Amino acid sequence: MVAVDFGEAGVRFDELYLASTGTWLPPRMELAEAERRGLCERRAVWATGVTSVCVSQSESGPEMAVRAAREALARADAVPEVRLVLHASTYFQGHDLWPVASFVQRETVGNRCPAFEVRQMSNGGLAALELAAGHLTAGRGHGSALVTTGDRFALPGYDRWRSDPGTVCGDGGTAAVLTTTGGFARIRAVVTIADHGMERIARGDDPFADEPFARRKPIDLSVTRAAYVRDAGLDSVLERIDEGQRDAVRLAVEEAGADLAGMDWIVLPNLGKGRLKAHFFDPLAIDPERTTWSWGSGAGHLGAGDQFAGLDHLAACDALRPGQRVLLAGVGAGFTWSVVVLEILERPRVR
Repeated sequence: MVAVDFGEAGVRFDELYLASTGTWLPPRMELAEAERRGLCERRAVWATGVTSVCVSQSESGPEMAVRAAREALARADAVPEVRLVLHASTYFQGHDLWPVASFVQRETVGNRCPAFEVRQMSNGGLAALELAAGHLTAGRGHGSALVTTGDRFALPGYDRWRSDPGTVCGDGGTAAVLTTTGGFARIRAVVTIADHGMERIARGDDPFADEPFARRKPIDLSVTRAAYVRDAGLDSVLERIDEGQRDAVRLAVEEAGADLAGMDWIVLPNLGKGRLKAHFFDPLAIDPERTTWSWGSGAGHLGAGDQFAGLDHLAACDALRPGQRVLLAGVGAGFTWSVVVLEILERPRVR
């Protein structure tokens, strides 16, 4: 049985591993091209620091997730049978009333294990990782789990350049394979902090509707955010966001027996430079050079998949070395903050 230690709000693992990651991203659209085509206004985007975003012309989020999963599974060819499939997303998955995770399972592992969907907005990938970790370490014997993410942010429902001011969304699929039998990285700690009092940021004052997009189309998150901030107060909202992030990071590095300054790499959500500076770089004293921002600024915010894609980018660049420690941080409306600490054991297999 795998040894697990439950801390104040997180879990420390002794024998849980990341066997592989995978990413499939469509071609990038440069900011200059988007401006020429009238898709955005440079003055509204330049502060994000985003120079380009990945844009799918046809493939859905689940289809891109399948591509990423096949890549991850090919790199993890020696792991035990997959006993759980979890798929996380933030936006429409291409069909109504459709079991997305079952599609991913059928197109990848093709077995009869449980396959479930996880919806925790931008924190969905790391939230799914935590659920998979619990499943694998619950005394079920050796096994592995496949976690995928996939999103395509397309009009008319979502305007990647305007629907969430301060963040520009990119399309893509990501995947990770977890196992109890070994991998390129040991999962040292997983921590999630929640503050349900802020779920209204994405709901605002809108009454409950009978169908999607009943209030506004495309989605405009600035409207619901402004309604919540008006009542709660901007200072209070910002402090609660920062407090949740600080607590999650602090608990994770403590559970891992490390400290933030000792992290060799920090993989952050691709939220835009302004938000990263306000909630990560400045308050946590994180040097952007230790993060994946230089890559993320060219990919855009991949919904639930920034962390897996960022880690996969480091692997592809041969930036991961045995003995290094890597921190993955996620935040999703709701609010939840998840932080994962990895210890790199060997150079990961790459394409």
